[in-house]
Amino acid sequence: MKASLRTVLLAMACLGLAAPTLADEPRRPECIAPASPGGGFDLTCKLAQSGLLEGKYISKPMRVTYMPGGIGAVAYNAVVAQRADEGGTITAFSSGSLLNLAQGKFGRYDETAVKWLAAFGTSYGAIAVRADSEFQTLDDLVKALNTDPSKVVIGSGGTVGSQDWMQTALIARAAGVDPRKLRYVAMEGGGELATSLLGGHIHVASTDISDSMPHIESGDLRILAIMADERLPGAITEQIPTAKEQGYDVSWPVVRGFYMGPEVSDEEFAWWKNTFDQMMASEDFAKLRESRELFPFALSGDELDAYVKKEVASYKELAAEFGLIR
Repeated sequence: MKASLRTVLLAMACLGLAAPTLADEPRRPECIAPASPGGGFDLTCKLAQSGLLEGKYISKPMRVTYMPGGIGAVAYNAVVAQRADEGGTITAFSSGSLLNLAQGKFGRYDETAVKWLAAFGTSYGAIAVRADSEFQTLDDLVKALNTDPSKVVIGSGGTVGSQDWMQTALIARAAGVDPRKLRYVAMEGGGELATSLLGGHIHVASTDISDSMPHIESGDLRILAIMADERLPGAITEQIPTAKEQGYDVSWPVVRGFYMGPEVSDEEFAWWKNTFDQMMASEDFAKLRESRELFPFALSGDELDAYVKKEVASYKELAAEFGLIR
């Protein structure tokens, strides 16, 4: 009994010594969405906000703040240069962020400048039109582009070389249309993009399926094609054809996740990583993610860091093919 008691006391003492190395819950958790409200970055932050609170991983709601500019460039530079050690702040990123990093669009900072925290879901690129659009299929759109690309105004969340631009450029290339002849209007995020499409200011939106779902459900938008390898599960999405099944060999997954400043302490980073790992493994979060039309994808810490660097290298090759970098 005495030996057993000593063992228990020793174990408790060890735990007590280890406890100070574990960071506490952040006092003012914050998620930066690097765009205006209503788009994919907003969705990413709000999904984390709901998942963390509903799962009781945090005791108070995480606030969401907006930092538009350069499709993520302003937020990236601010986090690295001005908010590098903020242990309560996470910032949303997507595959589009990595594509911009690959092209040097975030200025002097590259993919090694931050701590990649967690990625917790993936969506897929989509080509959207208004419900009353003359374009009923992807072929209809391609025929119009072949006839006179200047008459089809395409909105994208970003300038030439952005993720949304790349999606339609890949479709155009697969159809034999010169992507440089497409008529683009650059916008700051998915919220502005949807507003412009619904307002009739553009004819087509290059977006992703998770951004579009509220407008599809309301009957305001239609999706001509989803850029996935096969049809996605779900009452609505399983009815939407892929670009591939319509004869255009294009796939574009959109990973969503978070990074932190480069000087965040190991203890604070570990708190967030462990918390996200627990949340991403839970059935409750799986249901929440599904309700936002995101699909399973879970990486954190070193695994995510390796994934990011591999993707950036791949995007550099793709950007070079389109003459975006040399």
